[in-house]
Amino acid sequence: MQKHFIQGLKKTASTLFIALGILSFGTAVYAQKSTSASPYSKLGIGQMRLDLLPQTRAMGGISTGLRYLGGTNTMNIANPASYSGFHHTIFDAGLYGNVTQLEKGSAADNTADFAFSHITMGIPLGKAGGVALGLMPFSDVGYSYNNIKTLDTLSYRSTLSGEGGLNKAFIGYGISPFKGFSIGANVSYIFGNLTDISKIEFPYSLGAYNTTQKNIRSFSGASLDYGVQYFKSLGNKLNLTVGYSGSLNNTIKDKSTVLITRTQPSLSDVENIATDTSYINEKGSRNINLPLKHNVGFTLAKSNKWLVGADFKYADWSDFQVRQGEQQLGKSYGVAIGGQFTPDPSSIRYPNLVDYRIGFRYDKTQMNINGTDIKDMAITLGMGLPLPSTPYSRAFSKINVSAELGQMGTLSNNLVRERYINFNIGFTLNDKWFSRRNYD
Repeated sequence: MQKHFIQGLKKTASTLFIALGILSFGTAVYAQKSTSASPYSKLGIGQMRLDLLPQTRAMGGISTGLRYLGGTNTMNIANPASYSGFHHTIFDAGLYGNVTQLEKGSAADNTADFAFSHITMGIPLGKAGGVALGLMPFSDVGYSYNNIKTLDTLSYRSTLSGEGGLNKAFIGYGISPFKGFSIGANVSYIFGNLTDISKIEFPYSLGAYNTTQKNIRSFSGASLDYGVQYFKSLGNKLNLTVGYSGSLNNTIKDKSTVLITRTQPSLSDVENIATDTSYINEKGSRNINLPLKHNVGFTLAKSNKWLVGADFKYADWSDFQVRQGEQQLGKSYGVAIGGQFTPDPSSIRYPNLVDYRIGFRYDKTQMNINGTDIKDMAITLGMGLPLPSTPYSRAFSKINVSAELGQMGTLSNNLVRERYINFNIGFTLNDKWFSRRNYD
């Protein structure tokens, strides 16, 4: 018996090692660059990444009314009320990637990136509570514009670009004060840098110095989001969960530093070398209001066989302090529908044990450019791939993969249309490191 227990322990350690390897590799890549190539990431604080793991992204992003998935507890950061459903310790880490085609008029460009997406842990606490903590991206910036301009008879290249991203470290707690109802909240610390870069580059043959201006914005601050869930058994193994989640206008600080340097002349495919810094200006910090959010949703599940659900989302960016000359942001609305189907959870055939997921989402974003609302929509797909376990191992694990095939923006009014495929892969380990004796 002891031998089998040690084998199970070794297996758990091995799966943790694999997950940490994925995380370490992804974190190294993520630290080097942004994963956004969207020109729309220039506005606000960049392209928002949302509190969704691969298993919920694959179902269109339904999360507000999600408490269990496949009959077991799942990590659902989007509604901390779900933490009260933890019965095992959950470890979840993953990677994110995308392939994007940008189109404007007859011109097109393709990009591809991947990076760290999340590391989270959930732990049951007390008779009816649970705590979660983790680290994940909050937003990304990755735009680039190039123009050839002429001054008298002299031609030069003007480049505007942005890079960087914000991260979010969070801890949350959820509790079920009485049967069928739970509440919860997340406290997050948001931090990171966003850099806007403006370059003037002259032809190499002139031997003229080029100029680079960087506006480095450093963000930091705490935020609070919260949620509630009502869950009820309807009989015949049917379970209904209705949820709400939201946040107030959380405020974070934004401190800017402007740095202007001269660079030596170089060919277009050679990095410019800075010769001196001619100007540094550290501006005072200002407060930035994050959007007010309200989300409602539900899921209907039959044991560990199938689940369907929908979310309705609202966010008001009207109070967000844009920079001088920048487009004012507005209100966003969104809807998501999706579900999961497992053919036969008790089967010995592997294809019958796989969770198959599908969904759709539609968002009218907070951006309106040239009188045109910027919309984002996608079809989503994914699977939950169970990993083998032994009778003597207390752990059960899955690899969750998802793909989002979507489009953002339009070719109308001289705007940019993005067609993208977003990939997510997450490694989920459930184990009885800390288990609850009394189930809800």
